[in-house]
Amino acid sequence: MKSSARLGKIKSEKVLLFSYFLSIIAAGTLLLYLPASWGGEGRLEPVDAFFTATSAVCVTGLITVNTASFTLLGKIIILILIQSGGLGIISFATIYLARPEGRMSLAGRGVIRGYYLTAVEHEPRSIIRRIVIMTLSVEAVGALLLFRTFRRTIDGGAGLISIFHSVSAFCNAGFSLFPNSLEDYVTNPNVNLTIIALIVLGGLGFVVLQDVSMHWLGRRRKIFLHTKIVFMMTALLIVSGTLLFLLFEYRGLLAGLTPPQKLMAALFQAVTPRTAGFNSLPQSLLSAPSRLTTIFLMFIGGASGSIAGGIKVTTLFVVVLMVFQQPDDTGGITGFHERITGATSHRAVVFMSKALFILFTSIFLLTVTELGGPDVPGRNIFALVFECFSAFGTVGLSLGITPGLSAAGKVIIICTMFLGRVGLIALAMPQPRQYPVHILDYPDGEVMIG
Repeated sequence: MKSSARLGKIKSEKVLLFSYFLSIIAAGTLLLYLPASWGGEGRLEPVDAFFTATSAVCVTGLITVNTASFTLLGKIIILILIQSGGLGIISFATIYLARPEGRMSLAGRGVIRGYYLTAVEHEPRSIIRRIVIMTLSVEAVGALLLFRTFRRTIDGGAGLISIFHSVSAFCNAGFSLFPNSLEDYVTNPNVNLTIIALIVLGGLGFVVLQDVSMHWLGRRRKIFLHTKIVFMMTALLIVSGTLLFLLFEYRGLLAGLTPPQKLMAALFQAVTPRTAGFNSLPQSLLSAPSRLTTIFLMFIGGASGSIAGGIKVTTLFVVVLMVFQQPDDTGGITGFHERITGATSHRAVVFMSKALFILFTSIFLLTVTELGGPDVPGRNIFALVFECFSAFGTVGLSLGITPGLSAAGKVIIICTMFLGRVGLIALAMPQPRQYPVHILDYPDGEVMIG
């Protein structure tokens, strides 16, 4: 009975989390639909307001209309929506699962612990304060660094643009107030390196940043296995991605740049698919191998417990270990001389399987709505696959087909963004153990695998 009660409690808390994000999206849609929020031609379509609000709250960055076309009010609304989603579902979950007297239910504590490891065992409200302080501090520094460049290259509004891009980068949102994102700054070291640093910090996660800071301050002798995996996988993906983009585009899209500029552009392209969505190079001009590399990075994303989307680097690490390492009798595997339990490895495989199911369902539906009629230039299966991976990974990169999607196609992308941001986190929430009493067991059956 206790197990059933705890299961029901977690289900209700999942509903609460979904309701929170849906309410923010609904409010954002209504505010962006106001005539005072839109400065473009004609009236903003309701589906475009809905799309923009969802993309902002889910910190995706895909757009059906130019963000620069919104009025100052509209831009501020989008900025608030990005920050609301970017502060992290952990913050909101802790706020709503914490009781007024500062205590949490055991079920609620189990939900949050799935993201915050042992740090959530004490003072959940202090976790919120640390998250907010860290977020605002990093974004403030990023805005100041960007302001150094934007004040010299922009006629007015450099302050707002610097804050907007800093928040968008740290929250891994990818929204830009420039029509071509950051392509005009492809050779600018300050803009590139600042945005890269913000993206990486946002993608590492608060668990990792807090763990490292406590270790440096001498408050914790041992670093979490989670932190070790995140740093190793992040470095591996950034370095390998940079080398691959250099290899594929050195004499292609990067041909007009100097060697240092090529390295910087390739580094930016390796970092941004891991769920930021800014681009300093036109994605539609990338070679096919570069696009496939981008799709792979978009699918992986950042670290668990971070602002980033995707299946997360820790999930990939565990699944790869299971492929190349023989699990023990309980399904456990070993990484960094520490044992990863069978329950964790099982969750990683199931999590990836569910993610793939959501992703390919989205791709199938989009092919029905977008390729079922007359051919449209630039709209092909590869572009749709790229679009779905970008939406699912809450990245925001596109081959340029987003504004031309049908109303049904836009709704599919909206659902994909929401599931990629909130749905996957709900799937990852740990379930309480149940100990059913079996009056009758079914006989064991044999199934061939592989």
